Amino acid sequence: MKSMNTMSPVAELPEATENAPHATPAAQQGDGAPQAPEAEAHDAVPEAAAAATPAGEQSPRTLLKQLQQQFKAFRDCLPLAIGIDKQVIARLPGLNRKTMRAALGIHTGSMRYLRAMEKATVRYDLDGNPGAEVTDTHRLHAKELLQQRFKKEADRKKAERDAAVQAEAERKRQEKLQQLASKFSKR
Repeated sequence: MKSMNTMSPVAELPEATENAPHATPAAQQGDGAPQAPEAEAHDAVPEAAAAATPAGEQSPRTLLKQLQQQFKAFRDCLPLAIGIDKQVIARLPGLNRKTMRAALGIHTGSMRYLRAMEKATVRYDLDGNPGAEVTDTHRLHAKELLQQRFKKEADRKKAERDAAVQAEAERKRQEKLQQLASKFSKR
């Protein structure tokens, strides 16, 4: 088992390397914990994290809602302190670590959090008290993740538009063929 490196709570995308300084503790441990982005108006809703929890155990999304209710840093979507997972475990003993890491991944992968990180200068503890400085590397990583998401969304919309144009062209072609067929069948 690798040692837990808590350089940054920003969620890691699958393309990033395992020892990147911006990876979540779960991603760095390589334990296969779901690292799904938070569902927003334009994001797909990943249900794998919630579906993977056994009956009676708290889902990552439920835990995230609890963290948002209890802690200012989550509620206000402030850049989280390095090692925030240890603070959460200390405040909520008995919490399932895998579920907590998944909830942190959802939170730190959200568009709102990444936007906050992109402009942030200071990290915060659970109560919203300022702590260490946000490094340029972490700000740049958040910016890159946002750019990747925006590009992916733009590509998806372009593909939809192209498909709609192609479908309309095919519809017009079929209509034209139908007109020609009916014209020649009358003779």
